[in-house]
Amino acid sequence: ASFAIGKGDMHPVVVGVTLAASIASTATFVINPGFVYVHGFSALLHLGVAAGAGIVTGLLVLSLGFRELGNEHEALTLPHWLGARYDSEWMTIFYALISLLNVFFIVLIVGGLSIVMQETLGVSNLAAVSIIIGFVFSYIFLGGTYAHAFTNTLQGIIMTGIAVVIVVSGLDLLVGGLGSFWSDLAARDPNLIQHINPESALFGSTFSVYVAGFVIGFGLVAQPHVMIKTLYVDSDREMWQAIVVCIGVTAIFMGLLLVGFYARIAGLPGDPAQDEVMTLYVAETFPPWMVAVISVTLLAAGMSTLDGILIALSSIVANDLFLNLTRDNILADKTEEEQGHIAHRFGQGLLIALGLLTFVIALEPPKLLGIFGQVGVYGIVAASAIPILVGIFFDDLDHRWITASAVVGIALHLGLYGVGLWAQSADWSLVAVAQELGPLSWLLDTNIETLGFQNPAVTATYGIFASALLAIPAYWSAEGGNS
Repeated sequence: ASFAIGKGDMHPVVVGVTLAASIASTATFVINPGFVYVHGFSALLHLGVAAGAGIVTGLLVLSLGFRELGNEHEALTLPHWLGARYDSEWMTIFYALISLLNVFFIVLIVGGLSIVMQETLGVSNLAAVSIIIGFVFSYIFLGGTYAHAFTNTLQGIIMTGIAVVIVVSGLDLLVGGLGSFWSDLAARDPNLIQHINPESALFGSTFSVYVAGFVIGFGLVAQPHVMIKTLYVDSDREMWQAIVVCIGVTAIFMGLLLVGFYARIAGLPGDPAQDEVMTLYVAETFPPWMVAVISVTLLAAGMSTLDGILIALSSIVANDLFLNLTRDNILADKTEEEQGHIAHRFGQGLLIALGLLTFVIALEPPKLLGIFGQVGVYGIVAASAIPILVGIFFDDLDHRWITASAVVGIALHLGLYGVGLWAQSADWSLVAVAQELGPLSWLLDTNIETLGFQNPAVTATYGIFASALLAIPAYWSAEGGNS
């Protein structure tokens, strides 16, 4: 319990900054500006405005209800909360397994931090990955929630200050006014200033930019390492204070998306990869001593989320997976205290296994770390957003329908994303298939590539909508039972 959530006595400012730092991470500080650099204004609207609005809404709607029910059930983790809420041990186990998809985001963070160290410190990928994994995994292995929360507070404060410095660094590009800035972007590519980028496979429709952005932003609050932080404070008043702090700090972090535009206008050497935009901009814009300071901050941004995920996964595997599967058989002759001790060791063992797995993948990282991380994280969101939402606002729901809604949510997300990958292949283009169908070509005439299935936020949003539709019968069956 102490390792997972502490004693529920943390200061709301600590919790608010920790929340913001956990939500932001390497994605916001290192990876996402590259999306704006490549896709333009549509990416900024999706990742900053729509997702930001969703995050704020999710915090306001979910936090207090989750905290109240979490305290009532003495929940230590998100799967624990869901299993207790719906009185289903198997739901706890299911969500414990789903939570392991966070390894995708762990790879994103480690890979992003490795890019920072390679570009600014001149170390190899092997050395960078080894240092990051060795350092963060070690202090979480020893310290748990308090190590995570208080290091995150310091990291978050530094991140806020440096975020302001980076955002301000490009304001000189606005000397001629916003119109001139916009004209410069349009001269490079007219699609960069469009709120819907017709040439973008990720942000080419109103649905993908606005609807999917908002829904995913809302759902991101339902991540295991985010939602559980509502249990770090001991009153609703302090929770509101933490939310206000979190929203303010997150808004500052979102300003970093402007770096994608700054880099376009200022120009970067060569033809930079999307994931390298932020680090190259920093290296080209600031003097060496400032590059060093910012590099430390970018590393802190990743570590602040990485340690939160590791705390959540270690606690989930120990309490929700290992204990539930062994308490009544392998550990039946052990006392509760002995069971807890063994489970804690098992959770620490998971940290070692995750470190090794991440090390192997990060040595040959995916081409687009942002997309790779989103596939896994959004899968968790697609499975958990609706069960959490309805669990907070409705009583006595049939857990079988809720479990089915979770399965459909994640399955549809992964299935549609797979279709998007299929459509990317020239050999398996659905457009080419449609041309062979003759009179039936209208079935595929929309060109599936324009549906945005290559954007994990879009596929996860469809999954969440389907999950919501399946959750409705749970409410009806509960109402029928109550009547």
